[in-house]
Formats: sequence, structure tokens, C-alpha cells
Amino acid sequence: MAQTKKQKAMATAVDREKLYGVEEAIALVKKNAACKFDESVELALNLGVDPRHADQMVRGVVSLPKGTGKHVRVAVFAKGDKADEATKAGAEVVGAEDLMEAIQGGKMDFDRVIATPDMMGIVGRLGKVLGPKGLMPNPKLGTVTPNVGEAVKAAKGGQVEFRVEKAGIIHAGIGKASFPQADLKANFDALLDAIIKNRPSGAKGKFVQKASMSSSMGPGVKIDLTEIAGA
Repeated sequence: MAQTKKQKAMATAVDREKLYGVEEAIALVKKNAACKFDESVELALNLGVDPRHADQMVRGVVSLPKGTGKHVRVAVFAKGDKADEATKAGAEVVGAEDLMEAIQGGKMDFDRVIATPDMMGIVGRLGKVLGPKGLMPNPKLGTVTPNVGEAVKAAKGGQVEFRVEKAGIIHAGIGKASFPQADLKANFDALLDAIIKNRPSGAKGKFVQKASMSSSMGPGVKIDLTEIAGA
């Protein structure tokens, strides 16, 4: 496929073989985010794990101090007072059996699912639908909780879930290209720190093997990991 002049210019602005410091990488990503929309800034980490083994799975949640810049749509399984609490906290969709039926019918206009513990009997029936999309509520991630109001506010306030994929890679957003460089650096540090703290017992040798950053449409920038403690 032929490249546009803009794509060629962006490609030559980044040395594909060079490892950049985090600050320099962020500056390059921001500079090359030249689309008319506010591009997301994504981080890709190659970890020294095989997630097919239970003791090498990496999964967790972190609250980015500067937010994500995204509007997160939240669905909550709850009844009674807890349903009211979720609605007041800003959840877009709240329900029980009716929400289950809507999801089974293919209506899934949300980015995060939260449930009270008593609703897991209903939510469990949606495992084959929510599971593959990474939306299944999980107590370890704080998405199965009686404190639904707090969970909704956290989801909307910059909380990000991360999970290693089959190839041992984690993809996660750290904000928008319009964010100040210092804000993207703060979010980068928070995400990486959370992932390193979630190093599984089965991981041997170097944990974070490669890292790169890019905007939605921009070229990838390789990151020098030697300056990152614990990586």
C-alpha cells in the first residue's frame, strides 16, 4: 500500500532501531500524532512470561493519576439500593436479569462491567460473551464489589485494566496525545509500576523484555528499558 507524504515523514522521524529514553519517546509520539482527532497514546510491553501457565499470568488494575482522556461507559449488575447507588455514580446501564437478556441479545454498548456479589449467579451465565472481551467482572480487579458507587467512579476516573495476551504482550493506553508530556510520563510510570508489582511467581529472568509507545496512527517508538528500575 502506497504511503502518503505525511506517513513517510512520520516514519523517517523515528529511528526504528534506536532505543529512546521515556521522555524523548513521549515527545516523539506527541509530535507524530498528526491526525485531526485526538489520538490515544498506547504502550506495548513484551513480558518474559507464558500466560498459558497459571503461575505466569499477569493481570491487574491501576488508576492512572492523570486519567485516560476517554469516556468510559459502565454497566452495573445490581438491584435495589445498590442499583440506585450505581446510577447516581454515573453508570450508563444498570440492571439484573433485564441487562443479562440485553447482552445475550447482542447489546453491549459499554466498556466496563461491574457487579455486586449477589448478582454473580446471573453474570456467570454471560461468561462466554463477556469473557473473550475481557469484560467479565472479577473480585481481584475490584469489579465484583458491594461498593458499586466507588467502583463506577474509579472506572470513570482513570482506572485501567491490564492483562497479558497469548504472545506475552500487554497493550494499554496511557492517555491522549493532547495531554501534557508530564501527564503522559506520570501515567506511564504508574502503569509500568503496577505491572512490575504484578510480576508472577513463575516469571524467570528479565521480566519486561521490550517496550514501545505509539499514538493511534503514528509509528512505534522503542523505549530504552535500562533507565527503568525493576524492569
